[in-house]
Amino acid sequence: MSKLSKLFTRASTGLDAPLVTIEVHISSGLPGFSIVGLPEGAVRESKDRVRSAIMTSKFKFPKGRITVSLAPANLPKSGGRYDLPIAIGLLLASEQIKSSININSFEFYGELGLDGSLRATEGLLPAIITSSQAKHCVILPNQDSNQYALVNEAIIYPCAHLLKVCAFLQGIGEVDKLAHDLASNQPIYDNDFSQVKGQHHAKRALEIAASGGHNLLLIGPPGSGKTMLAERLPSIMPPLSTNKALERASIYSVANKPLDLTQLKVRSFRSPHHSSSAVALVGGGSNPKPGEISLAHEGVLFLDELPEFPRGVLEVLRQPLENGKIHLSRAAQQITFPANFQLIGAMNPCPCGYYGDGTAKCHCTEDQIDRYKNKISGPLLDRIDMVLTVPPLPKGTLLSQNSEDAESSRTIRQRVIKAYNIQLARQGKSNDKLTPDEVEKLVPLTKENRQLLSSVIDKLALSARGYHRILKVARTIADLARDEKVGKPHLIEAISYRRFDI
Repeated sequence: MSKLSKLFTRASTGLDAPLVTIEVHISSGLPGFSIVGLPEGAVRESKDRVRSAIMTSKFKFPKGRITVSLAPANLPKSGGRYDLPIAIGLLLASEQIKSSININSFEFYGELGLDGSLRATEGLLPAIITSSQAKHCVILPNQDSNQYALVNEAIIYPCAHLLKVCAFLQGIGEVDKLAHDLASNQPIYDNDFSQVKGQHHAKRALEIAASGGHNLLLIGPPGSGKTMLAERLPSIMPPLSTNKALERASIYSVANKPLDLTQLKVRSFRSPHHSSSAVALVGGGSNPKPGEISLAHEGVLFLDELPEFPRGVLEVLRQPLENGKIHLSRAAQQITFPANFQLIGAMNPCPCGYYGDGTAKCHCTEDQIDRYKNKISGPLLDRIDMVLTVPPLPKGTLLSQNSEDAESSRTIRQRVIKAYNIQLARQGKSNDKLTPDEVEKLVPLTKENRQLLSSVIDKLALSARGYHRILKVARTIADLARDEKVGKPHLIEAISYRRFDI
């Protein structure tokens, strides 16, 4: 006599978590165990893990022909998350356990050890979010379960062993629901701008960049503090909202990257080495994973020694810089990852690093300098809002041990948050996301300002994109000054950051 059980779990497709129905059928006939529904290697191997886990947990492995269907059949399934629902389905179908709860209101996740213990699997956070929206309860391993407390609406029962799950389903054992306590997740910053001596002009530029989400390129000789300044940018950026923090945590979950919950609302800072490939930046693989630009979502992507990156690698940044997402197309599937990052680049003025520096002699020829600069394409430079020269520190500033006059990140962050809130109240997004039509409406030009920009367009050979980026930066400068209208001083400062004679 054939027996059937059915329960739910979810697959992982980028940041999506489509529902997967697991049907377990046991019929008479020659013993066999087959899994159908596009299972990949780790899923096919689950039959051995499930068999051992059931037997070591003092249950009997069902005799007969076992068929496990993972529906929908055209959706690829990967990973060990299906072990627990397959095992529970087998025990229900063989009537070794009987559920005292509505099994259709639950979703199951977890890899099984041979002893029946539950192990955490990657990429569960998007599934938890989607299951909470479907009003389903969740049973999963208690390893790393604290990160799932980020989803306030989720009803989660963390378990350590298959026996614990079976006892809970039968109503003979209790499992404490996961407590949602996020009050302690206040931003903690490791770096502070008070640690940076001098460089007031660079700090001002970074404050503008943080307020409006603008891309920035720092140019200066070795040791001038470019990397130090960039590393402290997240400390003055507005903390992430809960929804954005949850989205970033989902990306880290899918990428199987650890995420410190004390840094949950602190903007990401990703700094890949210049030997990184294009796939490392944008993501990919047979089962596509997010790359560095997605891990930097709602944060900072810092590319140190920018011209040392292969040109082909840098060119892949152009589309994500425009639309804030990356589309990965593979033979089996197409996946979109968010990539709304803020690009901060750093480079030397020449190959030796000392061109234009009065403290050291440059040994580079003009041809070497031109080749070095031309490694960065014009289209990529056109997408960078601000370019800033970072000079070496004067000897007196370097020797000074008095840092009391240096502003802390907290002080700067308060100004940035005020300017950012002005933008949210006015247009619901930061200034860098404004469309050309919105820029024209928000930055009306007087006759004097129109003449100023007319001369600048000719002098700098600005494209339409470059022109609108100047207006966006000027709008941010006005927001920092709490001015409703963009005036000539704001435009002049914005133009001063738009120099490409690098």
